Amino acid sequence: MKMKGTEIVVESLKRHKVDVMFGLPGGAIMPVYDVLYDTPEIKHILGRHEQGVAHMADGYARASGKPGVLMVTSGPGATNTITGIATAYMDSSPLVSFAGQVPTHLIGKDAFQETDVFSLMIPITKMNFLPKKTEELPATIKLAFEIATKGRPGPVHIDLPRDVQLGEVSSVFYPTEDLYNYSLPEPSLERIRQAAEMLLSAQYPVILAGGGVIISGASTELAALAEFLWAPIVTTLMGKGCIPADHPLYLGHVGMHGLKSANYAIQEADLVLAVGTRFSDRTTGKVSEFAPKARIIHVEIDESEIGKIIKPQLALLGDAKRVLSRLLEVLQKLSKKGRKNAWSERMNQLKQLDSFDIDWDATPIRPERVVKEISDLLKKDDIVTTEVGQCQMFATLYIKTYKPRRFITSGGLGTMGFGLPAAIGAKAASPDSVVVDVAGDGSYIMTCNSLPVSVEHRLPIVVAILDNRYLGMVRQWQELFMDKRYSHVYLGERTDLTTVAEGFGARGIVVTRPTEIREALQEAFKSDTSTVIDFMVEREANVFPMVPAGAALTEFVEMKKTRGE
Repeated sequence: MKMKGTEIVVESLKRHKVDVMFGLPGGAIMPVYDVLYDTPEIKHILGRHEQGVAHMADGYARASGKPGVLMVTSGPGATNTITGIATAYMDSSPLVSFAGQVPTHLIGKDAFQETDVFSLMIPITKMNFLPKKTEELPATIKLAFEIATKGRPGPVHIDLPRDVQLGEVSSVFYPTEDLYNYSLPEPSLERIRQAAEMLLSAQYPVILAGGGVIISGASTELAALAEFLWAPIVTTLMGKGCIPADHPLYLGHVGMHGLKSANYAIQEADLVLAVGTRFSDRTTGKVSEFAPKARIIHVEIDESEIGKIIKPQLALLGDAKRVLSRLLEVLQKLSKKGRKNAWSERMNQLKQLDSFDIDWDATPIRPERVVKEISDLLKKDDIVTTEVGQCQMFATLYIKTYKPRRFITSGGLGTMGFGLPAAIGAKAASPDSVVVDVAGDGSYIMTCNSLPVSVEHRLPIVVAILDNRYLGMVRQWQELFMDKRYSHVYLGERTDLTTVAEGFGARGIVVTRPTEIREALQEAFKSDTSTVIDFMVEREANVFPMVPAGAALTEFVEMKKTRGE
């Protein structure tokens, strides 16, 4: 029986167990959507803008660990996804993206809604494809899913010319064996043993855990290794949640807005075991002064990241879960017992540095108070997404996360507008969890057109807006480093965010007093429809701790002792 390309695409999705996808149709992809009309096995969530569609698929992938799937049309449909796909690429999130394309004979001839999407996607995907024949589709789609998920995950894009969609083939071969020739790297026993000996000889070992720990599912191995060595754990922004917030060896996240205890631990360490991290500039601060006393062991699955920024004394190329498991086995053979090292007393001293001098009952509301109240109400399986800026850093500092994939944020690209659509995707992946987007008013307004998606598809989320009427992080930098020259960061007074939310079919609540915070949150958490809470917070509140760009990790800008700061 003959099959059209459109049928092959949908059948391939089913064979890859895709039960949720996100999209926005248009002329060049309409033939596939015609087949989806008769495919109830796949729940299609209709976006309102293609950037939001990509963020939804990304949020789904990060919450579930499965690849997020999105489908859009050609030209502007595809180009609108670029920010979302770049966001996923920077944070190693697996996506499979489909876009319609003009017929093959019109490619390169400036046809209506034609764009060279193949070339545009090259720097922001692991791989992208432009099949020219219908019979290429089964293998192309299978290869895309394999590449997106094997090794260091990331987005893969497929352009679907309209004639390839409509073409017919008399027999279809769906490959069953792997097509992506990828072998998981594995360090030698000698290198594992060398790492174990370095760890046992260290007096002040620190484990720096990044997003790779979460991706590989290595949280159990990470905790066991830390407990054996009695080594404190600090995380990158993307590693938040890889170790429970209440674990006695966890000191918090490190970097520009890292906790003082975590930053000082890195700077005082004589050995840093870095696992699944790319040593971003927001993590290291001034590279030449990062961990100045320490030897570095770097556990990493992507060889291109080793030595790119920080040159380690020893590299262990491999999957974090497997490497940590083998490392612990060798440690246990070399030393029958773990031991409490020189950190035991010092860790308690460092934790005292993280007390925050904040008037929690201040009016206008302190943003820290809002985020802390959110954290107090969350259960361990609930999910927080964030926008980008001050709201993101407040969330990172004050949200306590106990499980992997429960804190979802844009790290590498720092994409404003990420949190709301990502929350919808996370809710689709984890419908029994409360999902809260911690937002700033500047970020929220960028993608608030995704809000009706959550209403129409009965995916209730909570959007907690820290409303200061500024582009808050830019304003903070202008205050601290540009003599309070607030150049074009004031957002004005006229936008009523709750009325906008209600216009989209969601609920809107305005909170102006600290005593109203908890009741509003409790009401929103129980609601069966999406709720936007507009928290009117202190307008010039700054987020601290803070290390200026290019400074060493312990060169903090201190919180000023004046009202409102």
